[in-house]
Amino acid sequence: MKFPRAPRHATNAIAAIALFSPWLVGATTTDQAMTKDSPSVDASSTTYVVSEQKSSVNILVYRAGALALFGHDHVMTVGALSGKVRVGPAQSGFDLSFPVAGLIIDDAAARKAAGRDFASEVPQADRDGTRHNMLLPEVLDGEHYPQITLRSAQMSGTLPDAQFVVHVQIKDVTRDIRVPATVTIDGKELTAKGQFDILQSDFGIKPFKVALGALEVRDRLVVNFRISAQAQ
Repeated sequence: MKFPRAPRHATNAIAAIALFSPWLVGATTTDQAMTKDSPSVDASSTTYVVSEQKSSVNILVYRAGALALFGHDHVMTVGALSGKVRVGPAQSGFDLSFPVAGLIIDDAAARKAAGRDFASEVPQADRDGTRHNMLLPEVLDGEHYPQITLRSAQMSGTLPDAQFVVHVQIKDVTRDIRVPATVTIDGKELTAKGQFDILQSDFGIKPFKVALGALEVRDRLVVNFRISAQAQ
């Protein structure tokens, strides 16, 4: 009996599920799974290199306080994102990082894409001031902690819908954050997209404030991401 050939998109979906199968039962990656000094690599796995040009990560920063109307909500766009994703039957995971100094404040296109809360134009002087405040020692302390890193620990769910536990390191503090994502593999391109929240105070960061807190930054930030990576 001859069976009809599966359509291309179905084949890709089946391949993606097979490749990610160790994670679908909640398996945890080892600490060495995706580190630079990992002694061995599963020969049957595929490594995807993150494309900075095709990826986008935007951090939405909201104002608060009695004088909030006199401030701006901001969009911080991650620049120079780098990293790798490894997908295989025995070992899967990812490492991502980006420089704090590479964060772009209120890019016009990013603000437009973020929605009506960010429709207003932010003067250059305010953008420069926000960048200065962001790099202060009590906030991101870019001088002493130049990189922010994210490393996968666990995944559950059935592709394309997945739930990750991610080790996020900001300054010298690491926290586990649950990140929902839609993950697809189409030929040699892997794409992951989604949204999650992060609390600055979880990382020992004091949200910036002025006038005794009458104008301040909300503790909770919203991160929107679309990561594109190409198979090596």
